[in-house]
Amino acid sequence: MNTPSHAILNLALLSQASNSEASLIVVFGGILPDIPIFLFYGWAKFMTKLPEQKIWSEAYYQPIIQNLVATFHSIPLAMFGWGIGYFYNWESLQLLCLSLILHSLFDLPVHHDDAHRHFFPVSHYRFISPLSYWDIKHHGRVVAFVELVAVLIATVWMFPWVDSGIGKGLMVLVNGLYGWGYFRFYFRFYFRVQKINKTPSKAEFAEHEGAIDPN
Repeated sequence: MNTPSHAILNLALLSQASNSEASLIVVFGGILPDIPIFLFYGWAKFMTKLPEQKIWSEAYYQPIIQNLVATFHSIPLAMFGWGIGYFYNWESLQLLCLSLILHSLFDLPVHHDDAHRHFFPVSHYRFISPLSYWDIKHHGRVVAFVELVAVLIATVWMFPWVDSGIGKGLMVLVNGLYGWGYFRFYFRFYFRVQKINKTPSKAEFAEHEGAIDPN
């Protein structure tokens, strides 16, 4: 699932458990698991100048990167953090960890080739879903549309409750970019690629877009 979707959907689902001051914690927990991936991409792309194909086919799968990503996407570790927060009555930590858990639960059913180890370090098991949030070989066009609609509904639901003008503006921006990106990627781009009978890889999509949301 795309990173902004995690922030908006988590905020909608945890809104009854949070107030306006806690909303930032929910949003931060929604995007935190993906931050190491963005930092890795920035380092690989702009500092080491690696090509997209090598970034996502080789560098991303180095053990140190995979262990870092698995740590931030770990459901057991997030549950452990929630337990600490509960024991010490630290509501902010509990809310953060709940948002982390939701992030992983949303990712579980929509990652195929790029599945995370959500049960690390208890297990190295990866759930290889038949669905993908981006890859049309695994129903990516349908999954992306469902994600787009879910984010739109969550935005409409949460909009009156968001006090910040910046927050409202970001929500509108995300929905606008999703609509534009869906048309650009799943229609114009793929129709052009299909002329040469080839399905684009995630790295090729990144080259086309100039950046990629790898989560």
